[in-house]
Amino acid sequence: MKPLTFHKQQLKYTGLIGTGGIGSGKFFQLNGEHTLGREESRSGHFFDIEDYCKQHIILHYVKVLLGDPFHVIPIGSVGEDDTGYRLYHEMKATGFSMDHVQKKAGAATLFSFCFYYPDGSGGNLTTDNSASAQVSVGDIDNALPEIKALGKKGLAMAAPEVPLASRKALLALGREHGLFCAASFTSEELKQMDASVFADVDLLAINMDEARALARKEETTRDEEVVEHVTATLQRYHDRMLISVTGGRAGSWCWDGARWHHAPCLSVDVKSTAGAGDAFFSGLLCGLALNLPLPEAQCLATLLAGMSVTSPHTIHKGIDRVSLRTFATETGFALTTSIQNLLND
Repeated sequence: MKPLTFHKQQLKYTGLIGTGGIGSGKFFQLNGEHTLGREESRSGHFFDIEDYCKQHIILHYVKVLLGDPFHVIPIGSVGEDDTGYRLYHEMKATGFSMDHVQKKAGAATLFSFCFYYPDGSGGNLTTDNSASAQVSVGDIDNALPEIKALGKKGLAMAAPEVPLASRKALLALGREHGLFCAASFTSEELKQMDASVFADVDLLAINMDEARALARKEETTRDEEVVEHVTATLQRYHDRMLISVTGGRAGSWCWDGARWHHAPCLSVDVKSTAGAGDAFFSGLLCGLALNLPLPEAQCLATLLAGMSVTSPHTIHKGIDRVSLRTFATETGFALTTSIQNLLND
């Protein structure tokens, strides 16, 4: 894999420590359009799709695109099962530092079962007693030496699928020791959690459904109105927070502390949108690590997310500098000079 082209001195941040779910899943299409009954047996078939959980997706693209000069340290847990061993060794082969990924005896690796009807609608069943659910505040505390070592040259990233208390602990320690702290949360968490956690978040990356939950807005509310309400809500807790909101076909919005920047999505042959928001988040982190202004980081994130949806898998393993450059040329995507330089040989 070919990382982006840059000098190590260009990096504003030299490493990332993160937490979030590590797991896998299966995709199953049901035969018949009628809603699955409570006691019904139904035939169908599995899709040949590789599924990954949020932390793995986000950190994969960061490590592949920033390469050896950038250290990636996940905090998480897998089970002592075939899936856990496979994911552990895959992450290690990608170049992650695996000292804080534990193998939990007696626990299963996080697993999601996604089912679809022929019309494309469907649902998702996810284990709530997995190894990822056992990531504790103590596990975060055990990574304190690495957090301190990164200091102001580090990024902290907290993603769903591990307990909220553990993610809050990472953000608080990151804030205490000078790291730039990025986070995402689910819609249900944003409806219920103590908003004081936002004081420790320098970049919030959410989708439009999550933005509506945060802003307490209905589905009929215009996207532009939703993002404006998100700004008003968050500035009560952190007046310099950066914010990104992805809206699928509607594109993305990024708040740089002064105004919103909208970027349309790429027009491509979509194989699957699963993982696209995580790829976008990863692109933003890469851009910020490279000291790009937020609108330029948004450009890189849009390109990365756009290419990610051309794969049926939640991690597009063919993405690197060379393939991104080819993809940008083929789609006619307008690149800034800084992004062009990153994609050049």
